[in-house]
Amino acid sequence: MMFLGAPGVGKGTYASRLGPKLGIPHISTGDIFRENVKNNTELGKQVKPILERGGLVPDEMTLKIVEDRLKKDDCKNGFIFDGFPRTIPQAEGLEKIIKMDVVLNIVLPEDILIKKITSRRQCKSCGDIYNLADIRRGSLHMPPMLPKNEGKCDKCGGELYQRKDDNEQTVKERLEEYKMKTQPLIDYYKKKNMLVDLEVVGGPEMMVPRILELLDKYKHKK
Repeated sequence: MMFLGAPGVGKGTYASRLGPKLGIPHISTGDIFRENVKNNTELGKQVKPILERGGLVPDEMTLKIVEDRLKKDDCKNGFIFDGFPRTIPQAEGLEKIIKMDVVLNIVLPEDILIKKITSRRQCKSCGDIYNLADIRRGSLHMPPMLPKNEGKCDKCGGELYQRKDDNEQTVKERLEEYKMKTQPLIDYYKKKNMLVDLEVVGGPEMMVPRILELLDKYKHKK
């Protein structure tokens, strides 16, 4: 399956919690690229300037990374894509590699996305995600996702940091780029009868069970 949605909508948070429940890996191309940058690999050197300006890594390079990742044993029973594909050419390239079952389109208003992203913190060691914002609007309540110890990851004790591209200006630019390049994927998968919309109404504790329920209904419908 894959999670579609604008930057900061919660794809990584939900995927990291759903993966263990379903016994399948959470695959984030962004995390793969950042890991390569951190380890100063050849790939890392190529993508570092692209990531620093909040741009998209070229389709051909991304597809090769994905194809290699899907060959690993932990993907035999399925996987969750988070943040991939991001363009129609990537989606078309993916079809030549593997057949997807369901595409979950996660929806949240843009101004809330900006507040949520700029309040996000990530573990330098394991990539786990936290959030400092307490967002309330009407029936929507997204409580903060705080670590037990300030600045330290609950899972591994690693240092929490704010990514360079999580500032307001870069976030706005990423959202505009998303509208132009990634939003067409919604229509692409809708036409293939693979798209399921999900509106965010609360934090992960509320949304993860909803996603599991929604996926179960979709599976029986198929």
